[in-house]
Amino acid sequence: MHPLLAGLGVEGLKVPILVSLVTSQGVSLYIPQSTINATVEEDILLSVEYSCHGVPTIEWKYTSNWGVQKIVEWKPGTQANISQSHKDRVCTFDNGSIQLFSVGVRDSGYYIITVTERLGSSQFGTIVLHVSEILYEDLHFVAVFLALLAAVAAVLISLMWVCNKCSYKFQRKRRHKLKESTTEEIELQDVEC
Repeated sequence: MHPLLAGLGVEGLKVPILVSLVTSQGVSLYIPQSTINATVEEDILLSVEYSCHGVPTIEWKYTSNWGVQKIVEWKPGTQANISQSHKDRVCTFDNGSIQLFSVGVRDSGYYIITVTERLGSSQFGTIVLHVSEILYEDLHFVAVFLALLAAVAAVLISLMWVCNKCSYKFQRKRRHKLKESTTEEIELQDVEC
């Protein structure tokens, strides 16, 4: 009998049993969202999940037109070694994910994660981040312009109302004078006869 089966206590078993021990060497990495679009001042989660045997080393780098820059390196359960350029802007998670706080246009680029197992096998993945700027000045200008238009419209409506009232009073006085003059003419005609 096979020693493994004897250790399991299946000595009297007559049915043949197949034992398959799957030994997975290496690292697997899953990136649910490979492209992220964000706006300035937003907090971004660069989400990943890995699986491997043992405790790996996780490293994130940033690549842009200006070159490659290391962001952070750590082993899950230990303190992260965060670069000076990203101090107070990065939060790490044991699943390999990182969060970037208050991103700017300068943060647009490629974020590369490398998960390295103690035995030397590694896996890497890339997330592309596009950060766009909201033009607050333009929105401010539009808001001021609309407020100005509303104020001008209110003044014009008020002037039209005042003009309408004045016109009505003027027409009323004119009718009254016309009526008086017609009455006087009739009286004068009566007097002349």
